[in-house]
Amino acid sequence: MKIAVMTDSTAYIPKDLVEKYNIHTVPLAVVFGDEIYREEVDISPEEFYQKVRESEKLPTTSQPSVGDAVTKLEELAKDYDAVISIHISSELSGTYNAVISAGEMVEGIKLYAFDSKISAMALGFFVLEAAKLIEQNKTPEEILKYLHEFHDKVNAYFMVDDLSHLQRGGRLSGAQAFIGSLLKIKPILHIVDGKILPFEKIRTTKKALQRILNLLEEDIQTKTVKEVVFIHANNEAAALNLEIEFKQKHPEINTLISYFGPVLGTHLGEGALGILWYTE
Repeated sequence: MKIAVMTDSTAYIPKDLVEKYNIHTVPLAVVFGDEIYREEVDISPEEFYQKVRESEKLPTTSQPSVGDAVTKLEELAKDYDAVISIHISSELSGTYNAVISAGEMVEGIKLYAFDSKISAMALGFFVLEAAKLIEQNKTPEEILKYLHEFHDKVNAYFMVDDLSHLQRGGRLSGAQAFIGSLLKIKPILHIVDGKILPFEKIRTTKKALQRILNLLEEDIQTKTVKEVVFIHANNEAAALNLEIEFKQKHPEINTLISYFGPVLGTHLGEGALGILWYTE
């Protein structure tokens, strides 16, 4: 059986890894007024954040249409027997359900859809693990079983500069956003059961990042941390600094830099930072 691996654009997997593992992608989009831009296709992260700064209103986001997903699956059906399709949390986007609907319309390829219950490069972890298992000739059922078990190994914490984006997008309650802005709090957020929730309220960016690093250090001391990703919303310098400091202490652990692209950037806002890792 020839198996493809597919995800959506919110995984923000480094391009060299996308090419290495032949990962297929359906893009989500951001909408400025009447203009629709597919992320990773029509607009780069840098162009997006510049456009947000110049726009009076925040953009909205849009999941792939069922038709887009059908087109992608029909393309894959020419060369593959099955596809493992791994997507952003169904609590944050309708992408997963759109792909399932598309799979019911396309013949000649068996769709195995998986709700990662997460996003950004944490979603990318699931995609890369699936791609490696395909190389090992695992069956789709074996891969899905592994992905369900993999949930407990992934950790993702992030902080935002401004809670208003999450508030307006309905991803965090208005009361929480009001309290955060009033007290100048930098909340640490995480994703639980697919939803973005506050983890702790910290006064400064420096202390918030240190708290996340302390959580990472706790796992390093008690488990085997396989990979760490430093992720940013148009603030690569900050992510690189975090990576450099971490590598000085733990040169044995593999690290990556990733980013929050237009869709997640719409909800998190410019300047957001995150640290993601998974354990053995």
